[in-house]
Amino acid sequence: MNTAAALSQPIPLPRLPFDLGALAPVISANTLNFHYGKHHKTYVDTLNNLIVGTEFADMPLESIVKATARQSDHTAIFNNAAQAWNHAFYWKSLKPKGGGEPPAELKRLMETSFGGVDQCKKELSNAAVAQFGSGWAWLVQEGEKLKIVKTPDAITPLTDAARPLLTIDIWEHAYYLDYQNRRVDYVNALIENLANWEFAAENLGKK
Repeated sequence: MNTAAALSQPIPLPRLPFDLGALAPVISANTLNFHYGKHHKTYVDTLNNLIVGTEFADMPLESIVKATARQSDHTAIFNNAAQAWNHAFYWKSLKPKGGGEPPAELKRLMETSFGGVDQCKKELSNAAVAQFGSGWAWLVQEGEKLKIVKTPDAITPLTDAARPLLTIDIWEHAYYLDYQNRRVDYVNALIENLANWEFAAENLGKK
């Protein structure tokens, strides 16, 4: 997005935290080009059109998501705002040469909550693969415990008591160009090679 376009929109399209080809071969530049440049951008553009002249026009994105959750008269705004937020969070959940050993505090919580890092990763993978249709799989924090949750469509734990730490996008546009119907291969390759555990650890304890 050019600077002039960004200034004209109250909710900007955030820059990717990596180059388009940086996640290959797990996620190709072609997939990222469509996923970020088409899908994510469309959610942001649609949201900006929907909030013109409303009470949400001057709100930050996270506030829009929370204010419109479960409000039947604002379903379109919520869906586009939540998808815009979820995608921005997803990009930060990934990093080139990710995976590996989580930071100490996150690892400790994985051990107390799941029995170990491998068990946590297995539960995250199982949730992502088991989600019927489009949605998201999340590593979240509730108090001193970590949990794995899955949400359909645009639903996000941001609107509940759980604190999001990391997410996996399991809408088909996130993986279909690279993996077709092999969601399990996408999910496992992402967790082992791209999961940004440092980002997840940074989110611990945040409100």
